[in-house]
Amino acid sequence: MRILVTGGAGFIGSALVRHLIADTDHEVLNFDALTYAGNLSTVEAVAESDRYRFMRGDIRDAVVVRNAFDGFQPDIVTHLAAESHVDRSIDGPDAFIQTNLVGTYVLLNEARRYWQGLEEAAQDRFRFHHISTDEVYGSLGETGLFTEETPYDPRSPYSASKAGSDHLVSAWGHTFGLPVLITNCSNNYGPYHFPEKLIPLVIAKALDGEPLPVYGQGNQVRDWLYVEDHVRALSAVFERGEPGRSYNIGGHNEKQNIEVVQAICTILDELAPRADGAGYARQITHVADRPGHDMRYAIDASRIGAELDWQPRESFESGIRKTVQWYLANESWWRPLIAAKATERRGVGR
Repeated sequence: MRILVTGGAGFIGSALVRHLIADTDHEVLNFDALTYAGNLSTVEAVAESDRYRFMRGDIRDAVVVRNAFDGFQPDIVTHLAAESHVDRSIDGPDAFIQTNLVGTYVLLNEARRYWQGLEEAAQDRFRFHHISTDEVYGSLGETGLFTEETPYDPRSPYSASKAGSDHLVSAWGHTFGLPVLITNCSNNYGPYHFPEKLIPLVIAKALDGEPLPVYGQGNQVRDWLYVEDHVRALSAVFERGEPGRSYNIGGHNEKQNIEVVQAICTILDELAPRADGAGYARQITHVADRPGHDMRYAIDASRIGAELDWQPRESFESGIRKTVQWYLANESWWRPLIAAKATERRGVGR
């Protein structure tokens, strides 16, 4: 199949592109605006494939989006292009509204126009797959899991913009018959993660001898999903999922943020010990919490397991070790991002 990946130079999008070229026979168009978090170095390993092509474009630009559809003639759209950092959404919500809501609206309109012009067999084959987040569901108490039926209760500008885009996708399916799929995933981690996010930020700051910032007491709980497990799930959904259905994707790995930071420190103590022999955990520093910080997210991924036979392969322990090893081996990728202040604190509510 021909698969149009929006945001294919970002963290999850590039992992999907690498997976599709390396592990399937699909053709891929990587459509990305190359904003601060988009980098074509993330797909260098597959960029020479004759099944891969790249098109620079903004999903808010209907003309460019139309050219992508008409030129590539996709069977599948996997929509990953989004502003995704909660802290940045606190400082500047406008970009999140424009990209996540307006951009998704433009993409849906062009997808509908394109789909309606296809022959019947191609219409039956077409899918619009929207990739979203578990943050749209709000915050859990000490027990319970997010299911596909959990009511939406977004708490940040980021999660509100993603909730809105989910609803737009669902509406285009119900109203216009566009064959849509929605997936909501838990926290991803792995190679090529932009270092403003917790895990790569902690690795980078630890190696540079800087304080490791932990918001509040660090007792917020997240379900961690290795990115390569996630993209296998995405493939399962757009290849075999039922149009109009949503699927939650989680790693079955609930951890407090402080536990995540401590695990990274322990692995670094083994693989790249400090010159003074002290443990990296001594660099942990508790800082003012993020405004409105959700306490706990946890995914019930039983639907995708039962219906599409997907399960994560990585435990948190195996995945976090692979991630730390990758960052140690690829400093040339993330060092320039650090120099560009990717690890600067944002979202303090000023």
